[in-house]
Amino acid sequence: MKYQAIISAPFGKLGIRCSDTDLLGIEFLPSSTKPQAPAGEMAQTICAELTAYLADPRHEIDLPFELDGTHRQCNVWQAMLDIPCGQTRSYGELAAQIGSSAQAVGQACGSNPIPLVIPCHRVVGKKGLGGFMHRADEDALDIKRWLLAHERR
Repeated sequence: MKYQAIISAPFGKLGIRCSDTDLLGIEFLPSSTKPQAPAGEMAQTICAELTAYLADPRHEIDLPFELDGTHRQCNVWQAMLDIPCGQTRSYGELAAQIGSSAQAVGQACGSNPIPLVIPCHRVVGKKGLGGFMHRADEDALDIKRWLLAHERR
């Protein structure tokens, strides 16, 4: 089984991967993907937390997670966790904060295994949205736009 749950979101579906104790991944899936009931207690908890956030952007997602990334990626992901809901930082601002480069920040954002929980959508270009999920197509940017607008309401 690839996902332990698939839930509906305003911009499509979210595929949830988890162990019995930790969130391992969240993937954006097409709207046409069939929902899948949570398989296990942790998957149920994750679905409840994500559903609460999608209903109320001020809901702080509180989930145990396991990250598999380089030291540099983990530094970027940790810095993203500190960006408050409703605010953004540019790739350059985040890079200066952690002593990295804007390109490295962008690569770590695109490689984020648990978007929404680690809010990579809050990292934007100096003059625009930047990319999302290693993509700059309208489908990906529409999700980023929705998330940013959701948090500004």
